[in-house]
Amino acid sequence: MEGISIIAHFAFGSIKGGHSGHAGGVERQTSFMARWLAARGHRVSLLTWDEGQDDAVMIDGVRVIKMCRSDAGLRGLRFFHPRWSSLNTALKRADASLYYHNCAEYITGQVALWCRRNHRKFVFSSASDPECDPALPDMPKLRDRVFYRYGIRHADRIIVQSNKQRRMLKQGFGLESVVLPMPCAGATADEFPPPAPPRGDSRQVLWVGRIAEVKRLDVLLDVAAAMPDVTFDVAGKPDPDNEYSQALFARARTLPNLTMHGSVARDRMSELYGRAALLCCTSAFEGFPNTFLEAWSYGVPVVSTVDPDDLIASRGLGIAIPDKNRLPDAIRVLLNSPGLWGERSQNARRYYVENHAPDAAMRRFEAVFLQVMGHQGAAREKVGA
Repeated sequence: MEGISIIAHFAFGSIKGGHSGHAGGVERQTSFMARWLAARGHRVSLLTWDEGQDDAVMIDGVRVIKMCRSDAGLRGLRFFHPRWSSLNTALKRADASLYYHNCAEYITGQVALWCRRNHRKFVFSSASDPECDPALPDMPKLRDRVFYRYGIRHADRIIVQSNKQRRMLKQGFGLESVVLPMPCAGATADEFPPPAPPRGDSRQVLWVGRIAEVKRLDVLLDVAAAMPDVTFDVAGKPDPDNEYSQALFARARTLPNLTMHGSVARDRMSELYGRAALLCCTSAFEGFPNTFLEAWSYGVPVVSTVDPDDLIASRGLGIAIPDKNRLPDAIRVLLNSPGLWGERSQNARRYYVENHAPDAAMRRFEAVFLQVMGHQGAAREKVGA
């Protein structure tokens, strides 16, 4: 029974690598966590949708157990079968001591219920601020809210990304949580040449994210239009069925200083981060974006409309500017100030190495998992490893 199982329905494309499937920040983090824990000698399983892969295939030491296909079953009934039934079957087959789920959804409650009935431990990890808001603004369906609330109330441990989320969860739900820096497989020491201050053709600003309204790519297009002397790169997968996405791509084609790269494979993202002077975030709200960690690992400062726990401002990791209309001014300040840019770049790389580099962050997660499973001595040993 000993082992750790990670439930991440969309993570097969991420753990497999390449261009297949959905690979957002949560999927990249969970697949990376699975690999890291397996490399440390843990028996690890990853539960994902059936995307045509062989069942119980081993990838980098991780046993990938498939559930049903995401589109399987009849509308109105598929919630129960095959989605919930195949999840329960996969949870049983994983036969782990501890189950881990990241990101708020009805699945949080389903996993918690199975763990409670089968006397297994359950750890939930919050992915964004709205998940800690008792109004649950991102969950319009009553069913999802009911299951999610059940899940977090019956979790053996809740992990959050920031002190703000910890306070929200305590005030809104009366629940305790632990703040852990999320792991990020960013630039290694060998891949990290100290970046040079931006000048000339290196005045490039990078935007990375989902083409969704909450990410506000339209704000970046406004910024690019106002800064014709600066080059902008956008990495994000378009949605052919979404009018917002299609309208933005059409407008982007009219901006000569902006390149839409579409969906970019992970092995190519290093090129974009490596040549960027800044990462720009235009989101209305965030939890703790994985893109921040990736940028900081390359020594790339962040100019952002959101600032988790005021880290950007307090640690000097870029410039936090809540007013979207002042983004061009903030970008120019860093692009035109080599000394300030160099200071923020060094701060960014140092913060990443000390808090979010794989070993630094994952040892904290491993210690929490071991503590929840009751291995107090082992947890202390792992922390010091």
